Amino acid sequence: MCADDLLTRERLIAYHDSYAAAMAKYGLQRGVRGSEARHTTTAQYYRDLKRKAGELEANVRQLQNEQQQAERQLDEVRKDIKSEKLEAAKTEAKAALVAKVGSLLGSGKLKELEADNRTLQDEVAARDESIELLQQQMERQQEEYQRQLMELQARHRRETADKEAAHQREVSFLKSIIQKAKKWFPLFQELVYMEKFCLKVGFNERQTATLISGKPLFYEGELYSEEHRRKFTTEEAGFQVVKDPKDKSKLALAINGQVIGEWFKEQFGRLFSSVKRTVEPLRRGKGMGL
Repeated sequence: MCADDLLTRERLIAYHDSYAAAMAKYGLQRGVRGSEARHTTTAQYYRDLKRKAGELEANVRQLQNEQQQAERQLDEVRKDIKSEKLEAAKTEAKAALVAKVGSLLGSGKLKELEADNRTLQDEVAARDESIELLQQQMERQQEEYQRQLMELQARHRRETADKEAAHQREVSFLKSIIQKAKKWFPLFQELVYMEKFCLKVGFNERQTATLISGKPLFYEGELYSEEHRRKFTTEEAGFQVVKDPKDKSKLALAINGQVIGEWFKEQFGRLFSSVKRTVEPLRRGKGMGL
């Protein structure tokens, strides 16, 4: 099992549907099916929130500074209004300033910014809750995946053990058949050895099958001797598998009635004698030259 089998496109869509249904009571809406929109990453979302919160805090601080300045100006104006030395024009101007400052202090701009800040904080809390729920769902999916993986591994081990047991039973059965064949047919094992020997000497499978069946075979060509590690050529000769003259419980391959091992020795002896006759005159000639 691999993740590609569990996290297919159809399953991911099903996961989105089930999660949207579960989160509907919290006001969470499912994304548009097939949309090519790219979701904002969590890191980018928090960076945007942090930037907006910083801007709001800066605006709040600015408004608080303006409020403090306005309050100081208001106190000064009120003191001047109470003074009898103020002229009517100044009184009207300062009264207008007081009205302006009062409108600023009484406006809902500061409260609106504070409300926006609280809304952002609520959104952050809701996003944190959604992330926590997603993490819990991912943990459940991981646990389910581990459970399925363990089940597959256990099943694989059982199947492997069953196959191994079946193989052992088959091997035991074949061994029992071989033992019975050796018991019922004393030369069975010798025939197996003889088959390998005939193939090694140079006969093909069809010719070997003829020899193993006990039938004679006429052959002309090269024969390989493992003992002498070379090939010997024979003209058309008759070959047949017979009982070894020295041990009747064994089989031997005969060429024209002669055990092939003896025939190989004779061929090698002739080859050696021929080489010797060729080399000796050369040696004598070399000695006379000296």
